[in-house]
Amino acid sequence: MKINIHRHTRRSIKCALFACAFVVCTAGALYAQNKADALKLYRTGRSLDSAGRTEEAKESYNGSIEICLEELRQNPRNMDSYTVYTWSLFRLHRYRETITVCNEALKIALDVRIIETLGEAFFYVNDYKEALRQMERYLDMAPNGDRASVAYFYAGDIYRLTKRYQKADIAYSAAVHLEPSNSLWWYRLGLAREQAGYKQGARDAFQRALTIRKDYKEAAEGLSRVQA
Repeated sequence: MKINIHRHTRRSIKCALFACAFVVCTAGALYAQNKADALKLYRTGRSLDSAGRTEEAKESYNGSIEICLEELRQNPRNMDSYTVYTWSLFRLHRYRETITVCNEALKIALDVRIIETLGEAFFYVNDYKEALRQMERYLDMAPNGDRASVAYFYAGDIYRLTKRYQKADIAYSAAVHLEPSNSLWWYRLGLAREQAGYKQGARDAFQRALTIRKDYKEAAEGLSRVQA
């Protein structure tokens, strides 16, 4: 009888331990799923934006923000959550708010993802000086980073818009070197070279844009100007 009681007790303990482990694992899985959902919703928003489904995209971005805010309530130092949060704010064109949240995040850690987003946000509020500073900061910290080509492109845009065409040429050239299939970037390189009076280089850049995208009207017009 004692043996049966001990067996029953051990069996009960094992069942209890298994139940606890199951609850902990399930909670962990759900938490991981929620964390992933913020990025998933953000990416869904990007896809919807590309398809011209703007209102649906906004819903996805707002959903992503809600999840990120909940994650930050649980862990105020979660840089992954801050990153997706700022990306979603940016896609909603809430640039001033993006700047505020990026600066809050950078007080916690110098995350290159946040720095690059901050640079883009400053660009869209026409603060070119600060946008360029952040892009240069990103490139200093992550010269081979995922957004290096984008950072060079924005630097090129800033130099072109402020009429520093030779520097724009250098920045755009770096961008297309890293991402040679982007027709817009080749077109902007052509514009910078055209403005600098470098017609042969401009022709080459406009032609590259048209090779990638045959119906690129602006590139065709640029090519016609520099061939005249």
